[in-house]
Amino acid sequence: MEWLVEQGIGEDRALGYRDGQVVAARLDWPGMLAAGQIEDARLTVRLAGTRRGIARFASGEEALVDSLPRDASEGAQIRLIVTRAALAEKGRFKQAKAKPTSGEARPAPSLADSLRGEGHTTRIVRHFPGGDWEEVWEAAWSGEIAFAGGALIASPTPAMTLIDIDGPLSPRDLALAAVPPVAQAIGWLDLAGSIGIDFPTLSAKADRQAVDTALESALDAYDHERTAMNGFGFVQIVARMERPSLLARLAHHRAQAAARLLLRRAERVEEPGALLLTCAPSVREAILPAWEAELARRSGRVIRWAETPGPGKTIAALEGAFAQAIPL
Repeated sequence: MEWLVEQGIGEDRALGYRDGQVVAARLDWPGMLAAGQIEDARLTVRLAGTRRGIARFASGEEALVDSLPRDASEGAQIRLIVTRAALAEKGRFKQAKAKPTSGEARPAPSLADSLRGEGHTTRIVRHFPGGDWEEVWEAAWSGEIAFAGGALIASPTPAMTLIDIDGPLSPRDLALAAVPPVAQAIGWLDLAGSIGIDFPTLSAKADRQAVDTALESALDAYDHERTAMNGFGFVQIVARMERPSLLARLAHHRAQAAARLLLRRAERVEEPGALLLTCAPSVREAILPAWEAELARRSGRVIRWAETPGPGKTIAALEGAFAQAIPL
Protein backbone atom coordinates (compact mmCIF):
# COMPACT_ATOMS: atom_id res chain seq x y z
CA MET A 1 0.00 0.00 0.00
CA GLU A 2 1.22 3.50 -0.85
CA TRP A 3 0.18 6.55 1.15
CA LEU A 4 -0.24 10.01 -0.37
CA VAL A 5 -0.09 12.96 2.01
CA GLU A 6 -1.46 16.48 1.57
CA GLN A 7 0.04 19.06 3.90
CA GLY A 8 -2.94 21.35 4.25
CA ILE A 9 -3.65 24.46 6.28
CA GLY A 10 -4.49 23.47 9.85
CA GLU A 11 -4.29 19.78 9.06
CA ASP A 12 -2.37 17.05 7.27
CA ARG A 13 -4.40 14.36 5.52
CA ALA A 14 -3.41 11.03 4.01
CA LEU A 15 -4.97 8.43 1.76
CA GLY A 16 -3.70 4.87 1.47
CA TYR A 17 -3.96 3.26 -1.98
CA ARG A 18 -3.90 -0.38 -2.95
CA ASP A 19 -4.26 -1.32 -6.62
CA GLY A 20 -5.37 2.23 -7.39
CA GLN A 21 -8.20 2.21 -4.83
CA VAL A 22 -8.43 4.18 -1.57
CA VAL A 23 -8.45 1.66 1.27
CA ALA A 24 -7.43 3.81 4.24
CA ALA A 25 -7.29 7.42 5.40
CA ARG A 26 -5.84 9.46 8.23
CA LEU A 27 -6.23 13.01 9.47
CA ASP A 28 -3.88 14.95 11.72
CA TRP A 29 -4.60 18.29 13.38
CA PRO A 30 -1.23 19.52 14.72
CA GLY A 31 -0.98 21.34 18.02
CA MET A 32 -1.98 18.66 20.54
CA LEU A 33 0.00 15.83 22.10
CA ALA A 34 0.45 13.00 19.59
CA ALA A 35 1.57 9.39 19.81
CA GLY A 36 5.34 9.11 19.50
CA GLN A 37 6.09 12.51 21.01
CA ILE A 38 8.79 12.42 23.72
CA GLU A 39 9.10 15.30 26.15
CA ASP A 40 9.94 16.09 29.77
CA ALA A 41 6.76 16.85 31.71
CA ARG A 42 5.93 17.69 35.31
CA LEU A 43 4.12 15.06 37.36
CA THR A 44 1.27 17.03 38.93
CA VAL A 45 -0.72 14.17 40.46
CA ARG A 46 0.29 10.72 41.65
CA LEU A 47 -2.61 8.46 42.52
CA ALA A 48 -1.98 6.85 45.89
CA GLY A 49 -1.28 3.13 45.83
CA THR A 50 -0.95 3.00 42.04
CA ARG A 51 1.65 3.57 39.33
CA ARG A 52 -0.58 6.10 37.64
CA GLY A 53 -0.76 9.87 37.66
CA ILE A 54 -1.24 13.03 35.64
CA ALA A 55 1.56 15.04 34.01
CA ARG A 56 1.54 18.51 32.49
CA PHE A 57 3.54 19.14 29.32
CA ALA A 58 5.16 22.43 28.30
CA SER A 59 2.14 23.28 26.12
CA GLY A 60 -0.09 23.10 29.19
CA GLU A 61 -1.86 19.96 27.98
CA GLU A 62 -2.13 17.16 30.52
CA ALA A 63 -1.87 13.42 30.01
CA LEU A 64 -2.66 10.34 32.05
CA VAL A 65 0.56 8.51 32.90
CA ASP A 66 0.92 4.80 33.53
CA SER A 67 3.87 2.63 34.68
CA LEU A 68 5.36 5.32 36.91
CA PRO A 69 8.55 4.33 38.74
CA ARG A 70 8.25 3.97 42.50
CA ASP A 71 10.38 7.04 43.20
CA ALA A 72 8.44 9.42 40.93
CA SER A 73 6.84 12.00 43.19
CA GLU A 74 4.48 14.87 42.55
CA GLY A 75 6.33 17.91 41.20
CA ALA A 76 9.11 15.89 39.61
CA GLN A 77 10.16 16.26 35.99
CA ILE A 78 9.84 12.98 34.13
CA ARG A 79 10.51 12.05 30.51
CA LEU A 80 7.42 10.64 28.84
CA ILE A 81 6.40 9.22 25.50
CA VAL A 82 2.84 9.87 24.39
CA THR A 83 1.08 6.62 23.54
CA ARG A 84 -2.35 8.00 22.61
CA ALA A 85 -3.65 11.43 21.68
CA ALA A 86 -6.55 13.03 23.53
CA LEU A 87 -10.04 11.95 22.47
CA ALA A 88 -13.19 14.06 22.40
CA GLU A 89 -16.41 12.18 23.10
CA LYS A 90 -20.01 13.18 23.55
CA GLY A 91 -20.26 14.73 26.98
CA ARG A 92 -16.63 14.24 27.98
CA PHE A 93 -12.98 14.59 27.02
CA LYS A 94 -10.37 11.86 27.45
CA GLN A 95 -6.88 13.11 28.16
CA ALA A 96 -3.91 11.87 26.19
CA LYS A 97 -1.98 8.89 27.57
CA ALA A 98 1.77 8.63 28.19
CA LYS A 99 4.36 6.47 29.91
CA PRO A 100 7.94 6.95 31.10
CA THR A 101 10.77 6.48 28.61
CA SER A 102 14.52 6.92 28.39
CA GLY A 103 14.39 7.86 24.71
CA GLU A 104 15.69 11.08 23.20
CA ALA A 105 13.28 14.01 23.32
CA ARG A 106 11.49 14.60 20.01
CA PRO A 107 8.48 16.61 18.87
CA ALA A 108 5.20 15.13 17.77
CA PRO A 109 5.82 13.34 14.47
CA SER A 110 4.17 14.68 11.35
CA LEU A 111 1.57 12.51 9.66
CA ALA A 112 4.04 11.61 6.92
CA ASP A 113 6.72 10.72 9.49
CA SER A 114 4.26 8.56 11.43
CA LEU A 115 3.38 6.61 8.30
CA ARG A 116 7.04 6.17 7.36
CA GLY A 117 7.78 5.05 10.91
CA GLU A 118 5.25 2.27 10.43
CA GLY A 119 7.12 1.13 7.34
CA HIS A 120 4.73 2.54 4.74
CA THR A 121 5.76 3.95 1.38
CA THR A 122 4.74 7.60 1.64
CA ARG A 123 4.69 10.41 -0.90
CA ILE A 124 3.80 14.06 -0.26
CA VAL A 125 1.58 15.49 -3.02
CA ARG A 126 0.02 18.87 -3.70
CA HIS A 127 -3.42 17.36 -4.35
CA PHE A 128 -4.97 13.91 -4.14
CA PRO A 129 -6.27 12.42 -7.39
CA GLY A 130 -9.78 13.38 -8.49
CA GLY A 131 -12.35 13.60 -5.72
CA ASP A 132 -10.85 10.87 -3.53
CA TRP A 133 -10.58 13.00 -0.39
CA GLU A 134 -14.06 14.47 -0.86
CA GLU A 135 -15.57 10.97 -1.00
CA VAL A 136 -13.80 9.86 2.17
CA TRP A 137 -14.58 13.14 3.96
CA GLU A 138 -18.27 12.86 3.11
CA ALA A 139 -18.38 9.30 4.46
CA ALA A 140 -16.78 10.49 7.71
CA TRP A 141 -19.04 13.55 7.93
CA SER A 142 -22.26 11.58 7.45
CA GLY A 143 -21.08 8.30 8.98
CA GLU A 144 -22.82 6.50 6.13
CA ILE A 145 -21.54 4.18 3.42
CA ALA A 146 -24.06 2.80 0.94
CA PHE A 147 -23.60 -0.51 -0.86
CA ALA A 148 -25.62 -2.66 -3.24
CA GLY A 149 -28.51 -3.93 -1.15
CA GLY A 150 -28.12 -1.74 1.90
CA ALA A 151 -26.15 0.82 3.89
CA LEU A 152 -24.16 1.05 7.07
CA ILE A 153 -24.12 3.86 9.60
CA ALA A 154 -21.07 4.36 11.84
CA SER A 155 -21.59 6.25 15.11
CA PRO A 156 -18.94 7.19 17.70
CA THR A 157 -20.10 6.61 21.28
CA PRO A 158 -18.19 6.87 24.59
CA ALA A 159 -18.07 3.07 24.84
CA MET A 160 -17.20 2.14 21.26
CA THR A 161 -17.74 2.95 17.61
CA LEU A 162 -20.95 1.27 16.49
CA ILE A 163 -21.62 0.16 12.91
CA ASP A 164 -25.27 -0.55 12.15
CA ILE A 165 -26.26 -2.41 8.99
CA ASP A 166 -29.63 -2.13 7.31
CA GLY A 167 -31.16 -3.06 3.97
CA PRO A 168 -33.95 -4.99 2.22
CA LEU A 169 -31.96 -8.16 1.47
CA SER A 170 -32.47 -11.39 3.38
CA PRO A 171 -30.52 -11.42 6.67
CA ARG A 172 -27.82 -13.80 5.38
CA ASP A 173 -27.39 -11.99 2.05
CA LEU A 174 -27.37 -8.58 3.75
CA ALA A 175 -24.73 -9.66 6.30
CA LEU A 176 -22.44 -11.06 3.63
CA ALA A 177 -22.95 -8.06 1.32
CA ALA A 178 -22.05 -5.73 4.21
CA VAL A 179 -18.65 -7.30 4.94
CA PRO A 180 -16.65 -5.41 2.25
CA PRO A 181 -18.26 -2.06 3.20
CA VAL A 182 -17.47 -2.75 6.86
CA ALA A 183 -13.80 -3.24 5.95
CA GLN A 184 -14.00 -0.09 3.82
CA ALA A 185 -15.47 1.90 6.71
CA ILE A 186 -12.78 0.75 9.14
CA GLY A 187 -10.05 1.84 6.72
CA TRP A 188 -11.63 5.04 5.42
CA LEU A 189 -12.74 6.29 8.85
CA ASP A 190 -9.49 5.21 10.57
CA LEU A 191 -11.41 3.26 13.21
CA ALA A 192 -9.63 1.65 16.15
CA GLY A 193 -10.26 0.94 19.81
CA SER A 194 -13.48 -0.96 20.44
CA ILE A 195 -15.74 -1.37 17.38
CA GLY A 196 -19.15 -3.03 17.53
CA ILE A 197 -20.79 -4.29 14.32
CA ASP A 198 -24.52 -4.96 14.43
CA PHE A 199 -25.21 -7.42 11.62
CA PRO A 200 -28.71 -8.83 10.99
CA THR A 201 -29.64 -11.63 13.39
CA LEU A 202 -28.68 -14.98 11.89
CA SER A 203 -30.21 -17.98 13.60
CA ALA A 204 -28.25 -20.62 11.68
CA LYS A 205 -24.76 -21.27 13.00
CA ALA A 206 -23.51 -22.00 9.48
CA ASP A 207 -24.62 -18.53 8.34
CA ARG A 208 -22.81 -16.88 11.25
CA GLN A 209 -19.67 -18.84 10.47
CA ALA A 210 -19.87 -17.75 6.82
CA VAL A 211 -19.89 -14.11 7.91
CA ASP A 212 -17.02 -14.72 10.33
CA THR A 213 -14.97 -16.28 7.52
CA ALA A 214 -15.74 -13.39 5.19
CA LEU A 215 -14.74 -10.86 7.88
CA GLU A 216 -11.48 -12.69 8.53
CA SER A 217 -10.58 -12.42 4.86
CA ALA A 218 -11.70 -8.79 4.46
CA LEU A 219 -9.78 -7.63 7.55
CA ASP A 220 -6.69 -9.74 6.94
CA ALA A 221 -4.38 -6.69 6.74
CA TYR A 222 -5.95 -4.98 9.78
CA ASP A 223 -4.22 -5.67 13.11
CA HIS A 224 -7.03 -6.53 15.51
CA GLU A 225 -8.78 -9.10 17.68
CA ARG A 226 -12.35 -10.09 16.97
CA THR A 227 -15.15 -12.07 18.57
CA ALA A 228 -17.20 -14.58 16.61
CA MET A 229 -20.68 -13.39 15.69
CA ASN A 230 -23.13 -14.10 18.49
CA GLY A 231 -26.72 -15.24 18.10
CA PHE A 232 -27.92 -11.65 17.78
CA GLY A 233 -25.58 -10.82 14.90
CA PHE A 234 -23.15 -8.76 16.98
CA VAL A 235 -19.38 -8.79 16.39
CA GLN A 236 -16.86 -6.85 18.46
CA ILE A 237 -13.46 -5.79 17.16
CA VAL A 238 -10.63 -4.42 19.32
CA ALA A 239 -7.61 -2.67 17.84
CA ARG A 240 -4.89 -0.45 19.29
CA MET A 241 -5.93 3.20 19.34
CA GLU A 242 -3.35 5.99 19.07
CA ARG A 243 -5.38 8.91 17.67
CA PRO A 244 -8.92 10.12 17.07
CA SER A 245 -10.61 8.58 14.05
CA LEU A 246 -11.81 10.67 11.12
CA LEU A 247 -15.32 9.76 12.20
CA ALA A 248 -14.82 11.10 15.73
CA ARG A 249 -13.01 14.27 14.65
CA LEU A 250 -15.76 15.25 12.24
CA ALA A 251 -18.56 14.22 14.60
CA HIS A 252 -17.28 16.18 17.61
CA HIS A 253 -15.66 19.17 15.87
CA ARG A 254 -18.10 20.03 13.08
CA ALA A 255 -17.27 23.70 12.56
CA GLN A 256 -13.53 23.12 12.87
CA ALA A 257 -13.63 20.31 10.31
CA ALA A 258 -15.75 22.38 7.91
CA ALA A 259 -13.32 25.29 8.29
CA ARG A 260 -10.37 23.16 7.25
CA LEU A 261 -12.36 21.77 4.32
CA LEU A 262 -13.13 25.32 3.19
CA LEU A 263 -9.43 26.21 3.26
CA ARG A 264 -8.68 23.13 1.16
CA ARG A 265 -11.33 24.16 -1.35
CA ALA A 266 -9.88 27.67 -1.46
CA GLU A 267 -6.40 26.33 -2.23
CA ARG A 268 -7.80 24.52 -5.26
CA VAL A 269 -9.42 27.56 -6.90
CA GLU A 270 -7.61 28.15 -10.18
CA GLU A 271 -9.40 31.16 -11.70
CA PRO A 272 -7.67 34.55 -11.24
CA GLY A 273 -8.85 37.21 -8.82
CA ALA A 274 -9.40 37.61 -5.12
CA LEU A 275 -10.66 34.66 -3.09
CA LEU A 276 -14.17 34.96 -1.69
CA LEU A 277 -14.90 32.45 1.08
CA THR A 278 -18.60 31.98 1.90
CA CYS A 279 -19.54 30.10 5.05
CA ALA A 280 -21.61 30.01 8.21
CA PRO A 281 -20.39 32.31 11.02
CA SER A 282 -19.27 29.37 13.17
CA VAL A 283 -17.00 28.16 10.35
CA ARG A 284 -15.53 31.64 9.95
CA GLU A 285 -14.88 31.81 13.69
CA ALA A 286 -13.04 28.48 13.59
CA ILE A 287 -10.46 29.76 11.10
CA LEU A 288 -7.42 31.08 12.96
CA PRO A 289 -5.77 34.31 11.74
CA ALA A 290 -2.58 32.32 11.07
CA TRP A 291 -4.53 29.98 8.76
CA GLU A 292 -5.99 32.90 6.82
CA ALA A 293 -2.51 34.40 6.48
CA GLU A 294 -1.17 31.05 5.25
CA LEU A 295 -3.95 30.82 2.66
CA ALA A 296 -3.05 34.31 1.41
CA ARG A 297 0.62 33.34 1.25
CA ARG A 298 0.03 30.05 -0.57
CA SER A 299 -2.45 31.48 -3.05
CA GLY A 300 -0.91 34.92 -3.48
CA ARG A 301 -4.44 36.37 -3.31
CA VAL A 302 -6.52 38.84 -1.37
CA ILE A 303 -8.95 37.00 0.92
CA ARG A 304 -12.52 38.21 1.33
CA TRP A 305 -15.40 36.79 3.34
CA ALA A 306 -19.16 36.43 3.07
CA GLU A 307 -20.60 35.09 6.32
CA THR A 308 -24.22 36.17 6.50
CA PRO A 309 -27.16 35.35 4.24
CA GLY A 310 -28.97 37.93 2.17
CA PRO A 311 -32.62 38.89 2.78
CA GLY A 312 -34.91 35.89 2.76
CA LYS A 313 -32.04 33.42 2.53
CA THR A 314 -30.72 30.90 5.02
CA ILE A 315 -27.16 30.13 6.03
CA ALA A 316 -25.78 27.11 4.20
CA ALA A 317 -24.95 23.93 6.07
CA LEU A 318 -21.49 23.88 7.63
CA GLU A 319 -20.10 21.54 5.00
CA GLY A 320 -21.58 23.70 2.24
CA ALA A 321 -18.96 26.44 2.67
CA PHE A 322 -17.33 27.28 -0.64
CA ALA A 323 -14.58 29.39 -2.21
CA GLN A 324 -14.57 31.22 -5.51
CA ALA A 325 -12.53 33.76 -7.44
CA ILE A 326 -13.96 37.26 -7.78
CA PRO A 327 -12.63 40.44 -9.45
CA LEU A 328 -10.30 42.52 -7.32
